[in-house]
Amino acid sequence: MFYETSARDKTLLPRDPFKAIVAPRPIGWISTRAPDGRINLAPYSFFNAFNSAPPIVGFSSEGCKDSATFARDSGEFVANLASGDLLQAVNLTSAPLRRGESEFVHAGLAMAPCRVVRAPRVAEAHAALECKVVGITPLKTARGEAIDSYLVLGEVVAFHIDDALIRGGLFDTAAARPLARCGYQDYAVVESLIALARPPGGEGRAAG
Repeated sequence: MFYETSARDKTLLPRDPFKAIVAPRPIGWISTRAPDGRINLAPYSFFNAFNSAPPIVGFSSEGCKDSATFARDSGEFVANLASGDLLQAVNLTSAPLRRGESEFVHAGLAMAPCRVVRAPRVAEAHAALECKVVGITPLKTARGEAIDSYLVLGEVVAFHIDDALIRGGLFDTAAARPLARCGYQDYAVVESLIALARPPGGEGRAAG
């Protein structure tokens, strides 16, 4: 099958397969605090790491929603680890609540204080990354047309990690069971890993 993006045959593909193809995607469970003290918690499936030294993560908001707005206004956010044991809570925090209603309360979650940023973290999360905003980029099409989506990048300035998941000096990703978003209404849980060394040679070249 081949089709140009603007000409998808909706009789063959009634639902856009894009998110099912670009999968699995890590979930950025973003908590923010507005300058006036309002708290927001929401999952973002357009989330990933973009640099290692310094560590930089980012999430993309389709529409300038509370997470992007609060991050912009406060200059901070927290990326909490979404894991398999918290699947239902993660999903509940995506609900379109009335303004002023707490996602933490709605999902039965506790807030824990951060050390460097003012936004709270999810107490139940097995890891949390405290972030300072380094930039917010409005996205645009290949034709240069502005779209109502915003990429928020943040430098990780502090880490919280569940001690039970540090084994032999390494973070045990499989034991943490990170949650990932796939297409449609599908999720995946990472429960096993494959160790694979890079091929020898190419020293001095930039590694991907």
